[in-house]
Amino acid sequence: MIFYFSGTGNTRWAATILAERLGERLVDIAETMYSTDTTSKEWAFHLTPGERVGFCFPVHGWQPPRVVRTFISGLTLHGAGSHYYYALCTCGDNIGETMAILSSDLRKRSLSLDACFSLIMPESYVALPFMYTDTIEREREKLTKAAEDIDRYAAMISERRKGESWLVKGRMPWLLSYIVGGYFNKRMISDKKFTVDADKCIGCGRCAKACPVGDMSMEKGKPRWLHDNRCTSCLACYHHCPCHAINYGSVTRNRDQYYFGRNNEKEI
Repeated sequence: MIFYFSGTGNTRWAATILAERLGERLVDIAETMYSTDTTSKEWAFHLTPGERVGFCFPVHGWQPPRVVRTFISGLTLHGAGSHYYYALCTCGDNIGETMAILSSDLRKRSLSLDACFSLIMPESYVALPFMYTDTIEREREKLTKAAEDIDRYAAMISERRKGESWLVKGRMPWLLSYIVGGYFNKRMISDKKFTVDADKCIGCGRCAKACPVGDMSMEKGKPRWLHDNRCTSCLACYHHCPCHAINYGSVTRNRDQYYFGRNNEKEI
């Protein structure tokens, strides 16, 4: 079983590859949390004997996304025992102490990781002054390397190798995750700064469809954010707008867009 969350598609691609290589079932975390009873804070799953259990997600501010941490806080795995547990996170550059934070969350549910991996993918967070998408050339380089790495990781997971830790933490990982990331995830995860340029918007609804947590609706042919604390600031709405009509404050007005498969329109 692979639990995954994805905004712009990088992690969904990685999770799909692992599921195919390992013959495991995929569980969309956001869909599980928000497509049924949105008041529920507990999610239970039954494991089969010998099943591998994976957690796949993008790094948000050098931490696991809030939606992933909330899911884990209410996760119950029936039949859990000597199963193999692993985690893979995607990032544009480095992950800080993301896996240490995830491990702490899992221990509260009496779960522990046997292996953990980070996967460098094209950059998608552009809502800060110093952050941009990658060039097309750099994007292709990252995707080529990621395809090689995911095959290598899948082989390790298939063999249930324990103690594997293939992580790009970057410089000063503790500072990045617990100070910078702590502030980012506490103060800067919100849909309140999203706006739509009405004269550019064509009312196609791609933004609302792309939102992984269902934080958007279409009213009178224009998108509206629900302001109900679901938003993860993954920027999927911004990146999927074909007219560049969506912005996050004023920062993104002159930025490029990215989602997995954009160059061949094969969205995963």
